[in-house]
Amino acid sequence: MNRVCILGISGKLGQYMIGHALERGYQVQGVCRPESMGKLARWGDRIRVFPGRTDDRKVVAEALKGCDGVLTVLVPWGVKGYATGTAKAVLDLADPGARLVFSCGWHISRDGLDRYPLSLRLQMLVIPPIVKLLRVADIGDQERAAATIFASNRDWTVVRGSDLEEGPSEGLPLWSAHVGDPVLASNRTRRTDFALFMVAALTDPSLIRQAPAIVSRAAPSTRNRPGS
Repeated sequence: MNRVCILGISGKLGQYMIGHALERGYQVQGVCRPESMGKLARWGDRIRVFPGRTDDRKVVAEALKGCDGVLTVLVPWGVKGYATGTAKAVLDLADPGARLVFSCGWHISRDGLDRYPLSLRLQMLVIPPIVKLLRVADIGDQERAAATIFASNRDWTVVRGSDLEEGPSEGLPLWSAHVGDPVLASNRTRRTDFALFMVAALTDPSLIRQAPAIVSRAAPSTRNRPGS
C-alpha cells in the first residue's frame, strides 16, 4: 500500500483516517466539498485535496488515479442518491486491484442475519421517515449503496460502525460478522478507532468482501472512570 484516497476527507472520521494513514507512511489525498477545505489546513502540503462532491464522477476519477486503496465515508445526505452515487463512482473508477473500504452504520445488513437491539429497531422506525421528509437525508440510500457494493466483485470491505464517541484510542476494535454477537454488546466505538479499523482493513486480506460490525475494546464499565 502506497497511496490512499479518502472520500469524505474533511469529516470527523475522514480526518482521523488522515492521521492513521500518514502514520503508516501512506501518501494521502482525498475529496471534499470546496466549502469544507479549510478544515484540512493543518495538514498543509502533507495531503492533496480535490474539491468536489464525492458522487461527482469527474472529480472522483481524478482523485483515484494511482491509488492502491480507497477509504469512503458513505453518507446519505439529501434525497438524490448521494451515497449510492458515491459507491458506484468508487466501484467503477478505482484502479484495478485497489482495496476499497467503505463505512456505514450497523443498520446495514448483508444477509439478514443480524439481530438488532430494540433501541436501534425503534430508531430505524422513527428517524428515517422524518429526515427524508425534511430532505436532510435518505437512510434507504445508504442501504442501496451497500447493496451495490455487496454485489460487486471488487476487493471491498464495508465497515459497520456502532454508536460513536470521542476519546483517546482504545486500540483496534473488536468485530463480528453479525450484530447480535455478544462481543458487540457495548454498542460503542471511539471514532478514532473506527478510522483505525478502516485504515487497517486496507491491508487485511481476511476482510475482503466482508461487512464487519465493530465496537471498541474497552468494557462498558470502564467508560465513565476518570481519565477514560
